[in-house]
Amino acid sequence: MAETKMNVQLIAHTQLSPHFWKELRQDCEEIFDKVIMKEISEGQAVALTAIRTCYSANKPTEIVAKEGAKYFGSKASDGGAGTDADRLFRHIFASKHTSTLEHISFTFAIEGVSRALLAQLTRHRVGFSFSVQSQRYVRMGSDDRSGGFDYVVPDSVKGSTVKEALFRAAMRSHQEDYDALRSQGVPAEDARAVLPNAAATNLVMTANLTALLSFYSKRKPGKGAQKEITELAEALRREVVAVEPWTSQFFEEV
Repeated sequence: MAETKMNVQLIAHTQLSPHFWKELRQDCEEIFDKVIMKEISEGQAVALTAIRTCYSANKPTEIVAKEGAKYFGSKASDGGAGTDADRLFRHIFASKHTSTLEHISFTFAIEGVSRALLAQLTRHRVGFSFSVQSQRYVRMGSDDRSGGFDYVVPDSVKGSTVKEALFRAAMRSHQEDYDALRSQGVPAEDARAVLPNAAATNLVMTANLTALLSFYSKRKPGKGAQKEITELAEALRREVVAVEPWTSQFFEEV
């Protein structure tokens, strides 16, 4: 049993398929080269495909090759920053036609967060998928492989000798109660009832871009959310923007 800290890492995100890459190289080497050189991200290629499919006579498989030069190769016609593709993305976001951004998804490993946070996080259901470490199958006894449950200390407790002592004593008490129940033959699925909201858990979460923007708008700093989940919101934003920089403006505006 030990205090733990949050760790968030992007483990996968939307990428173009090998077949699409092959066709793009055959049909428009200029755009192919820009994607290879990361001047255009794969997420942007997917976004343009989804958005223009709604308005174009071209087939979805043709849009990047036939329209990419127009959108990615010219300055934004609205006088804003970036290319005309950036202008189109801004227009879609402003007009709330963001179903077209649901095709871009991100999968995260989220480690060392409290069960209290998990209860808040899983209220966001549309566009999210969760696989969570089970307290039923992962035994949390002191003598089990886990070594007991880890826990998250709230910031409001840290820095105070008295508060921290009270909090850590409570964690030890919960562990002792769990161990005692298990020693009496109580199965892990029932003994877990005495574990606290501070008990740490790990999960894999997948969400599309639209869902993440909605989540961030509600959980970002300044919205009155609990500190731990605002830290998660910021960590998710950083991971997304690192691989899809063009999304930064949307996180700033929600």
